[in-house]
Amino acid sequence: MNEIQIEQHASPAKLEVLGVFDWPEWSKEVSEFDWEYDRSETCYFVEGHAIVTPENGEPVEMGAGDLVVFPAGMRCRWKITKDVLKHYNFS
Repeated sequence: MNEIQIEQHASPAKLEVLGVFDWPEWSKEVSEFDWEYDRSETCYFVEGHAIVTPENGEPVEMGAGDLVVFPAGMRCRWKITKDVLKHYNFS
């Protein structure tokens, strides 16, 4: 299974080309929950911090300024340590 891909401090030009700020927003308070991705998700963290641990994998930290791709089929545990606001797009 593919790994979580993170591009830290993605350039404004790249975000504009992707149309990130036209994507829907998702926000969540400090919490922990299990999640499974039925489709690939690309998201851009506007605010917050989270640690996402794939099933049978190592924890991955992400937060404000990060462009992240979660692979389809991945099961994971989210631990939000600072309230999150992100734009997201499924493909």
